[in-house]
Amino acid sequence: MAGVSGVTRNLFGLIVSRLELAALELSSVRTSLLKLLLVGAIGLFSALFAFAYVTVLIVYLSWDALGWKILLIMALGFTAATVAVVMYARGLVSSGKLSMPATLAELGRDRDALL
Repeated sequence: MAGVSGVTRNLFGLIVSRLELAALELSSVRTSLLKLLLVGAIGLFSALFAFAYVTVLIVYLSWDALGWKILLIMALGFTAATVAVVMYARGLVSSGKLSMPATLAELGRDRDALL
C-alpha cells in the first residue's frame, strides 16, 4: 500500500511540474504571438495606404505613355510583393518561436518512461 501511494504521489508531482512548465512556455508563446499580431496589423494597415497612394500616383503619371499596360505591370508587382510577405510570415512561424520545445520534449520522455 505504501508503494502505491508513493507512485501516486510521484505521478502527481510529475504532472504538476509538467503543467507548470507548459504554463511558463505558453506565456512566452502568447507574448510572442501578440507582438507578431500587433506588428502585422500595423504593417498591413500602413502598407495598404502606401500601396494605394503609390499605385494611383504611378498609374496617373504613366497612363499617357503606357495606357492599360501600366495596370498589368502594377498587378505583377503587387503579386510579387504579396509572395514575398507570405514567405516572410511562413519563416517566422517555422522559426519555432510559437512552439513549446521544452514541454514537448519532457512529455515525450515521460511517455517513453511510462510505456
